[in-house]
Amino acid sequence: MEKLGDDELGLIINRVHDHNDRKLISQVCKQWFRVEGRTRLSIRVLEPEFLHNFLPRFPNLVSIEASGEISNAHLEFVAQTCPNIEFLNLNTRKMQDDSDDSDDLSGLNGGIQGIANGCRKLRKVYLRRRGIGNFGVVSLLKFGKNLTELDLGRCSGITDEALESIGSANSLRVLNLRGCWMITDSGMAMLANGSPARTLKTLIIAECERITDNGISLLLQISCLEELNLAECGPAVTDSGGVTLAGIPNLKRLNLSWLVNISDVTLTAIAEHCQKLMALDLTGCEFITGEGIRGFVDHESLEELVLVCCVNLLQSDVEMLVLGSQSLKYVKLDKRLRMWMPAATQENASRFCTMDWGW
Repeated sequence: MEKLGDDELGLIINRVHDHNDRKLISQVCKQWFRVEGRTRLSIRVLEPEFLHNFLPRFPNLVSIEASGEISNAHLEFVAQTCPNIEFLNLNTRKMQDDSDDSDDLSGLNGGIQGIANGCRKLRKVYLRRRGIGNFGVVSLLKFGKNLTELDLGRCSGITDEALESIGSANSLRVLNLRGCWMITDSGMAMLANGSPARTLKTLIIAECERITDNGISLLLQISCLEELNLAECGPAVTDSGGVTLAGIPNLKRLNLSWLVNISDVTLTAIAEHCQKLMALDLTGCEFITGEGIRGFVDHESLEELVLVCCVNLLQSDVEMLVLGSQSLKYVKLDKRLRMWMPAATQENASRFCTMDWGW
């Protein structure tokens, strides 16, 4: 039988997606080892210290993931070796030291600059807990013109300066700024008045405690926003800002958990005007009462509702909502309410939706 050429072999190997099968293929002979590497599109790096040894085998990668310790030098090598990277996932559970703005290349800022300059096809970049600062974000947005998703969660060195650069991103659809506590209303203005106002569908600004009602009201300008997370944004977000959220026409998922100054006034407005809303989290909203949640009895889209630690709710309020709603499929409640709700009522309600007795 005539030996397969690299091109023909590559076409065959491209049809194999299971990781273990591809590993077996690479062990057949030197040619198969080489071609398998050239056709590999994604990789997860477990030991960055050996990156220089194995990465050159995969020059056509479009996706790379590394959750462990990684350095600027590693990232610069990735940029030089794999210029076609589209998805860079460096999210980690261990907090990396925040960058010091007095040194632009501190933290991973230098490496991110190298990635941005060398990988011009970047579309998704996840940097949660990597200590990225303003310099890294500015570099990323300077070269990353096709960026659609950006995760900067827990990068507490991020300020409004970074938001100014993000405001120039004309393809951004998902932005996570959870725990970037130095962001203010000025940063929200840069988003609302920038290019993301026409493209952004998901915005997470949970735990950004310097944002006030003024910043929340600016979100009305983000016309296609579908998912918004404002959890733990602090006492400066009140019904004044909450009511304005009702003016976001395409909103589907909303998290208002632990906004202690949100009340039934906000809920009534949202129930009346956010007709596409499918999921609502009200955990810890202490001012919420039965009057507020009853507004969702006739809502046609709401499927998921979280009411944990809403201390002013009665079992009768929950019963009316669950039995009256035609769309509700899941509700999470305090365990304390369970003891007050008759077993027959619980059984009846469970026929219509899943009741999760969480805390």
